[in-house]
Amino acid sequence: MAERIGFIGLGIMGEPMCRNLMNAGFTCTVHTRTKSKADQLLVEGAVWAETPKAIAEQSDVIITIVTDTPDVEKVILGEDGILEAAVSGSVVIDMSTISPSSTQDMARALEEKGVDMLDAPVSGGDAGAIAGTLSIMVGGKQSVFDRCLPVFEGMGKNINLIGGNGAGQLTKLCNQVAVSIANLAMAEALMLGAKADLDLEKMLAAISGGAAGSWQLSNLAPRIIKRDFDPGFMVKLQQKDLRLVLSAASELGLGLPGVSLVHQLFNTIEAAGEGDEGTQALVKSLERMAGVEVKG
Repeated sequence: MAERIGFIGLGIMGEPMCRNLMNAGFTCTVHTRTKSKADQLLVEGAVWAETPKAIAEQSDVIITIVTDTPDVEKVILGEDGILEAAVSGSVVIDMSTISPSSTQDMARALEEKGVDMLDAPVSGGDAGAIAGTLSIMVGGKQSVFDRCLPVFEGMGKNINLIGGNGAGQLTKLCNQVAVSIANLAMAEALMLGAKADLDLEKMLAAISGGAAGSWQLSNLAPRIIKRDFDPGFMVKLQQKDLRLVLSAASELGLGLPGVSLVHQLFNTIEAAGEGDEGTQALVKSLERMAGVEVKG
């Protein structure tokens, strides 16, 4: 018998992820802070629940993907939250990107009620969410991971159990280190090409297929050249992730100067009122310093 899915959080990522689960044959009960965001899924066959508690009452596997650590804590531990109604044997899968230590605290609180938790943050942006090709980094027990693998396969392709609770979140933070610095490398390459009056499309074609190749060069650089700063992933959400990275690094006594630089450059983007733009807007901080604009 297929797991009954409860899905909480229907933003840029959550809505297509939930749709893919429905397309894979799962029954989904949904909740999100702004009910209108669920309208299309309800038309497609999802069932509405008024609270996270109501989701837990009707679900075997409860998925959350919301903005930040306090949001997940409220959904799971707060009034009318999952913990009030989750039954022994059910599973909570948090697919947000949040604090690893808070994840471990919530896992312990759920375990006291016989409820298992997996932390399973994702990478791949809105395009990966829509296509069902997300990378999913999981922390938790092997047996629970095995049980939930068919659920993950409805949303992603590269699915890995890393270790115990919190390991998925820590792996996502490693991912964000690599992503953010690759974004800066891409932006600086474009800046040099623009300052030297190169044909930027030809320059990209020349370097993207070699050792310099990256997802950022292939996907974000062409958008910058077209001056397309619509978000696949918003600056303000990247900043939230980088704060988590720097906090975790501080707890470990680790210096991450590259991430610190990217975080500071994004601060200038947010200060300019551009926090809702895509992370490719990082290039604007460099453009303003150089007085040069990257465009085709």
